[in-house]
Amino acid sequence: MTAAPLPHRPRWRSLVLLALLLAPLLWPVQHLSERYYSQSLAEQNRQTLDLYVANLLGTLHRYEVLPPIMADLPPLRSLLAAPDDGSLQDEANRLLAEVRQETGADVIYLMSPQGKTLSSSNWDQPDSFVGRNFTFRPYFREALAGKQGRFFGLGTTSRKRGYFFASPVREGAKIIGILVVKVDLDDAETLWGKTPEQLMVTDANGVVIISSRSDWRFRATRPLDNAERAAIAANQPYPTQAPAPLELDDNAWLTQSRELNQTGLTASILTPRQLIDRQVSTTVAIAGATLLALLLLLGLLMQRRRHYLDRIALDASARRELEMRVLERTRDLEALNSRLKEEVLEREHAQQELVSAQDELVQASKLSALGTMSASISHELNQPLAAIRSYADNAGVLLDHQRFDDARGNLKQISELTGRMASIIAHLRAFARRDRHAPESVALQPALDDALALVAKRRRAMEVELIRDLPDAPIWVQAGETRLRQVLGNLLANALDALAEKPHPRRIWLSTVTTTEGVELHIRDNGPGFSEDALRRAREPFFTTKTSTQGLGLGLAICDSLMRALGGELVFANHPDGGALLTLRMRNAAPGVTSLPLEDSPA
Repeated sequence: MTAAPLPHRPRWRSLVLLALLLAPLLWPVQHLSERYYSQSLAEQNRQTLDLYVANLLGTLHRYEVLPPIMADLPPLRSLLAAPDDGSLQDEANRLLAEVRQETGADVIYLMSPQGKTLSSSNWDQPDSFVGRNFTFRPYFREALAGKQGRFFGLGTTSRKRGYFFASPVREGAKIIGILVVKVDLDDAETLWGKTPEQLMVTDANGVVIISSRSDWRFRATRPLDNAERAAIAANQPYPTQAPAPLELDDNAWLTQSRELNQTGLTASILTPRQLIDRQVSTTVAIAGATLLALLLLLGLLMQRRRHYLDRIALDASARRELEMRVLERTRDLEALNSRLKEEVLEREHAQQELVSAQDELVQASKLSALGTMSASISHELNQPLAAIRSYADNAGVLLDHQRFDDARGNLKQISELTGRMASIIAHLRAFARRDRHAPESVALQPALDDALALVAKRRRAMEVELIRDLPDAPIWVQAGETRLRQVLGNLLANALDALAEKPHPRRIWLSTVTTTEGVELHIRDNGPGFSEDALRRAREPFFTTKTSTQGLGLGLAICDSLMRALGGELVFANHPDGGALLTLRMRNAAPGVTSLPLEDSPA
């Protein structure tokens, strides 16, 4: 017997050689990630720089128009005309202080054409500009030349940085004064939070005037020539006349700059390259780890492939055995399913027989109830028949004596008595009838109108107010045309019976509520309502609260039976405000036109 071959081990040496061959692929990953992160950071810095430049320019432009506007103020012109008048100087000082308070400027001051400060918003401060001479400032010389002066510099008195706007005050073509507004730039640095990116704003000399790092402030970003050094010495914009150079390693920072038009300033944002290097290193490390994981996965897959080949033959044998078992189980299930179908058919047949037996039992119960009340029916019918015989005999006598009106009254009584007998018989037939008609689509409002028309004469005679709250659009319900009218007419007649002993006012309310399950019709009156006993027994045949001459107690029982046959429900309750509240719950139906079913054909 030959020994089984030993399982092959993963070829780790081949995997190591493959890893060495794939290692150079990390260089393009590093190059692409460095390019991607550099572009992303540059775009982010551009947006940040745009926001900062827009904010800084907005601040400067807000104060740029202030000197030309204030140059026309009468108190300032009066002071320029009489510079030695103390009261005019005091008025101008207070005016400038008030304008500075409202605008948020750092200092506003007025100078004579000789450069002497006549009035200032800080006149009451220790570092007041009043009496000082600023002819050495460029903004004074530009304004004296008829231009609008602009200048950044460190205040020689306050030692605070600021941007100066100067405008000439004219009297015709003559310049009679210079108005200057100084803008504080310290707030421009506070907008920059503690982030790795650094902010830097340089002036025309390339000297840093605003920076998020205090050690960069007032340092030169480029070498200064002799003319620039001379201008710095003359204008004194910085705390020193020889700004130290700012030595930045170009390889350590990524710089983006933006010139601020008309201001002579340049805003720059500097980002440490370490931010990009850190992200690139992370990406390369992830790529290397991914490559290593793929190689390990490849080794595992090679090993699993060998195991998989060994399992194929085993699985084929197991599959054949499983198929045999499945076939056997399938045959068993088919036999069981056949037996279940036979049992289901037997149960359905038994259920149908049970329903039929229940229907027969209900009908037998109705007929049994009719038999129970046969004695009462005989009395109910014999009494009208006797009265009819008496009225007929009397009518013959009255006609013989030509008393036609009295005879006509007797005939009317006979008609009413026959109507009562017909009503008794109709109620009995409706109660005893077996309902064989399926519900159909019926419009509720026309059926209700017909039922109201049947009792309209009696309602008007009783002076009963009808309050309707029904929609104009037809409401379609599942019912029978005749049966629905029978239910509505019976319920309205009962409502009028309840109001017979009620003093005025007498009212009947009709309203509908549409729900997701169907339609509810509410019939309410302000009569005495139902007693507790009547609420419990309202659906019982022959139960009535009326006298024997007013009814047999079949009306509500028939209505309840008809509603259940139609798939609806009749609910009896008392309204919180008094009186009875009857609710007919019917199912929704699709709109349509239905014909009157012949369900009341004579027997």
